[in-house]
Amino acid sequence: MNNQSITFVTGGTGLVGAYLLRYLVRAGVRVRALKRANSPMNLVADVADKVEWVEGDILDVATLEEAMRGVTEVYHSAAMISFDPRDRERMFAVNIEGTANVVNMCLLLNVRRLLYVSSIAALGRETGVEEVDESAKWSNSSLNSNYAISKFRGESEVWRGRAEGLNVLVVNPSTILGSGYWDKGSAALFKTVGKGMRYYPAGTTGFVDVRDVAKAMIELMNSDIEGERFILNSENMSWRDFMGLVAEQLGKAAPAKLVSGWSLEVFWRLEWLRSQLSGGTPLLTRETIRNTAHTFYYNNAKVREAIAYEFLPVAASVHETAAQFLETYPKGIGHASLPIE
Repeated sequence: MNNQSITFVTGGTGLVGAYLLRYLVRAGVRVRALKRANSPMNLVADVADKVEWVEGDILDVATLEEAMRGVTEVYHSAAMISFDPRDRERMFAVNIEGTANVVNMCLLLNVRRLLYVSSIAALGRETGVEEVDESAKWSNSSLNSNYAISKFRGESEVWRGRAEGLNVLVVNPSTILGSGYWDKGSAALFKTVGKGMRYYPAGTTGFVDVRDVAKAMIELMNSDIEGERFILNSENMSWRDFMGLVAEQLGKAAPAKLVSGWSLEVFWRLEWLRSQLSGGTPLLTRETIRNTAHTFYYNNAKVREAIAYEFLPVAASVHETAAQFLETYPKGIGHASLPIE
């Protein structure tokens, strides 16, 4: 019988989870991962046979309990990301109720440690306060999207678990860059710019490579630190500079027209109308486009000092991700094959 400790991962077929699994497998960790029945395996194809997969859902308590029996540590990265108002109910269920289920099961099964992947969206952000660190207090604000609210409430479930005796850590990544599904998340930015995007928003935000997120998670899990949250952010960059960098790597002209003020409102309304007529998901919504107009700087000093972590420059991440896009976009996906050495 194999008595090696088991590490459990939710969200293993997603962007962060795929790279996390690859690092864990390379380190010789025995990994069990939860996947939904219809989850595509493209991003984990190279390590799928080295992972113990359990078919289930974090909203299915019975399956979750069976999947988590015998595990010693949990990385909870499963989440739903959407800025479409039609997805609010489902997203709240996954990100809040699902996280509560994971926390409760950790407590029930005496799991040693839980690391939760939150988001910078769950940090307190207020107009007029540009620099954000881990001490930022949540406040009700027009800047809080439904996604932000769901991640804040999900993170609150983790802190509730700690109050009940669970050993926890929380990471709050900024905009995550990496090769993945080019129609989803930040990867869609490469597709948008690759099509010749002419406009850029006025704001500034943080960016971080997916490999840094996965590596920092493992280093924190293996540390003696407990009960802390950490911003994972490589650099803060204006949308103009970031989109210009992506355009350069894709051989396209950089966006040259600032979109702001009333034109922002026109943009999201036109995109909403397009999605209604086509039955598709809007690429831009009121939430996303209004947030890109604001400037926030995310301070990464805490994690750099805690585990002496140094992040990949955004330029390096964009260079490698753009190369993956040019290679794989006609197929619609990346291969989670950015080098992990």
